[in-house]
Amino acid sequence: MANKQISIAKPIIEDEEINAVIDVMKSGMIAQGPKVAEFEQEFAEYVGAKYGVATNSGTAALHVAMLSAGLGDGDEVITTPFTFVATGNSVLYTGAKPVFVDINPETYTLDPEKIEEAITDKTKAILPVQLFGQSADMDPIMKIAKDYDLFVIEDAAQAHGATYTDTQKVGSIGDMGCFSFYPTKNMTTSEGGMITTNNEDLAEKARIYRAHGSSVKYKHDVIGYNFRMTDIGAAIGIEQLKKIDSFNEKRISNAAYLTEGLKDLKGVITPTVRDGSKHVFHQYTIRVNPEKRDQWVEFFTENGIGSGIHYPIPLYKQPLYEKLGYNQNEPITEEIASSVISIPVHPSLTTEDLDTIIKVVSEGSDKFE
Repeated sequence: MANKQISIAKPIIEDEEINAVIDVMKSGMIAQGPKVAEFEQEFAEYVGAKYGVATNSGTAALHVAMLSAGLGDGDEVITTPFTFVATGNSVLYTGAKPVFVDINPETYTLDPEKIEEAITDKTKAILPVQLFGQSADMDPIMKIAKDYDLFVIEDAAQAHGATYTDTQKVGSIGDMGCFSFYPTKNMTTSEGGMITTNNEDLAEKARIYRAHGSSVKYKHDVIGYNFRMTDIGAAIGIEQLKKIDSFNEKRISNAAYLTEGLKDLKGVITPTVRDGSKHVFHQYTIRVNPEKRDQWVEFFTENGIGSGIHYPIPLYKQPLYEKLGYNQNEPITEEIASSVISIPVHPSLTTEDLDTIIKVVSEGSDKFE
């Protein structure tokens, strides 16, 4: 058993964040207030969008975005089954139905070539997930959406600062982008989320839905929710936003180091980065023999390496979705879900840590070949 433990994730909270929280606490304005407005503006500018609407979680951001797009009973949203459950559930919350199509075998993101065959007269939106920090192939997705008059809502929960092209950050490409600031993400507000959009009407609707359906205090136009961010969280986010590019560059550097060290190993497939895009490596996810994956996880644990399986069960096979009548078997999703393991890539890793990870994976390659 290794003495040093290398964690799968490690939030970086420094004096700047701590002092910002103290200032907010002293101000007495600890709920949604001026810091939230400041964070919304700065994050939207960072993404390259006109408007930001902060929420209390990434899931709430997705839910509010669905409502703002007018989704409801009988509508359908095309999305990926290889994602965290919040992606599909945010569609269910509105009464609409997620329609799952298969993924690209290299990037693990929604395959544009599978979308059109899933479109019906009930389809209202496409929900690509910018998975593990890498953008889906957005140009063909946007073209399909334009041809069929569909909303595009980006689930960018894991992709702060990722780009599709040199000039397009995720969250600025579709009609709306949704981010999470959970502690394990590339930047955090402790808990929190953000909707970004270039559409003023969608931004205004989102603000109403996140605040009890109210545009004017005590006047409630629609059924809304209490999904507001606090100034405490926003203060953390403002400081984290100043550091996100350096955090991401360290993740990218760590990922390149790992890939160089692991690229020739038998039985280990390293991540693919699409040409022309920036993958910000929320996760560094390798693939191994599905029959040996449990042994790999145990081996990592024995050697002090944190790991995670993101995601072992496609959404259509989750008990919740099976109860709703889903009965699918998407071949690429099945293959990827059965073989992935995420290993540490976060900015706090030292070169010694990276060398240890490479050494352990190399030993595993020999052991589980």
